Amino acid sequence: MRQIILDTETTGIDPKEGHRLIEIGAVEMINRRLTGRTYHQYINPERLIDEEAIGVHGITDERVANEPVFADVADAFWEFIKGAQLVIHNAPFDVGFIDHEFGLINPRRSQPLGPVAEHCAILDTLKLAREKHPGQRNNLDALCKRYDIDNGHRVLHGALLDAEILGDVYLAMTGGQTALGLDDIDDGDEGEGGIVGVRRLRADRPRLVTPGLSALELERHAAWCEEIRAKTECAFDKVAIDSLGSLDGRGNPGGAV
Repeated sequence: MRQIILDTETTGIDPKEGHRLIEIGAVEMINRRLTGRTYHQYINPERLIDEEAIGVHGITDERVANEPVFADVADAFWEFIKGAQLVIHNAPFDVGFIDHEFGLINPRRSQPLGPVAEHCAILDTLKLAREKHPGQRNNLDALCKRYDIDNGHRVLHGALLDAEILGDVYLAMTGGQTALGLDDIDDGDEGEGGIVGVRRLRADRPRLVTPGLSALELERHAAWCEEIRAKTECAFDKVAIDSLGSLDGRGNPGGAV
């Protein structure tokens, strides 16, 4: 399965009021593994950016003044996302802006682009988070804290950075592989939809260290068992304690692993 983790930054909150895209960031994931392919583009919105929006993402009018307009990058962006499942936090917001941009340029094109939902599956991680954690904060920062994902380098919003963080959050929320690249883990058996279901451990992996019990610990355990036997039956006499070693004739540990 090919997925694109996507985020955008905009001049404001509503395309119906003339607001436009100013940044798109996206990372590619295949079978729940990040491939290293990304799409990142700043865009000249051909209008001023609201001060409130600048306070969120830090992108100023001067920063995007010399960037290409959306019409000049639309084809490359469309080729990157077309046919994939898009994973987006608060998907209606981003998809609404993308479709709005396509709507502005399509009358001048021989081959229209979009709508997004007709060519891509869409997974809204905000909706998913609300289903998993009802009544809790489910913005990206809150989810990072909940799933112990480091976002300390995230001071302001940025589309590519947010897409990369969202990739980690999505994998954590769905309980799957969180490796950063195709070479980080061995191949696994693929289940329905191409999702990796079985992870094979490497044959040359280091042996696990299994700590044994010290002589003092064994002595204390034996004394504790004797105290129990003076009052009632001792359960240690009836079972083999693999973690302590074999039992001797009195039911005491005979040796450490």
